[in-house]
Amino acid sequence: MPEFDAGGVRLHYKLHGPAAGRPIVLVHGYCSDYALNWVGSRWQEMLIGAGRRVIGLDCRGHGHSEKPHDPAAYDRTEMAADVIRLLDHAGVENADLLGYSMGGRIALEVALDHPRRTGRLVLGGVGRWVSAEGPRHAELTARRMRGDSSVEDPMANMFYDFAAARPINDLEALACCIEGRQRAIDEDELRAATTPMLVCAGDQDPLARGGDLLAAALGNGRFVPIAGRNHMNAVPARAFKEAAVEFLA
Repeated sequence: MPEFDAGGVRLHYKLHGPAAGRPIVLVHGYCSDYALNWVGSRWQEMLIGAGRRVIGLDCRGHGHSEKPHDPAAYDRTEMAADVIRLLDHAGVENADLLGYSMGGRIALEVALDHPRRTGRLVLGGVGRWVSAEGPRHAELTARRMRGDSSVEDPMANMFYDFAAARPINDLEALACCIEGRQRAIDEDELRAATTPMLVCAGDQDPLARGGDLLAAALGNGRFVPIAGRNHMNAVPARAFKEAAVEFLA
């Protein structure tokens, strides 16, 4: 299992596909990991078939990577820096990015903070992040991860059920992760982004409302809805894969 040091946190990664292929970093969603998000759903297989060099990351707190029990370790700016650290470790100067949900938020921040290191971006399961309920949902999800069965929030329980079903998960680390700081991204910063970005979201996904607004706010964005899909079943959708392959090509 190849690993690298990310500011004192040990992270696990995978390399697949032809060494000469155009590199693409795959960043998974909250409570998931590289294997579950991208291998089981056959994204890895599809991208390798398209001649891509696939770089898969287990984000801090997830999969086979180290799982700190400190919310400060999960600042999204720090998690975006992990992607750049991985590129440095792998000797890659520039790569495309594919992120889903939390991974989409991380990928967007990578593109905003390190535009010279990124090519094209595919952001799945993300919206405009304007809901005032966001911090409340994070608080409730953290409480549920820590065993508070009185939490009735559907999103918190959805993530808890998903995470608790997998022995590899550390629920305290996931509670800390959802509490990690996310810096505000304003309209001017989005508008100034020249990196080509494709935003995809299920049309039945309440966690990705406003994906079309996010794409419209970007300086070089495009939106494709995924018909009939929600947050948990959009990843393997054929329409998502076809849109991504066309965009990345």
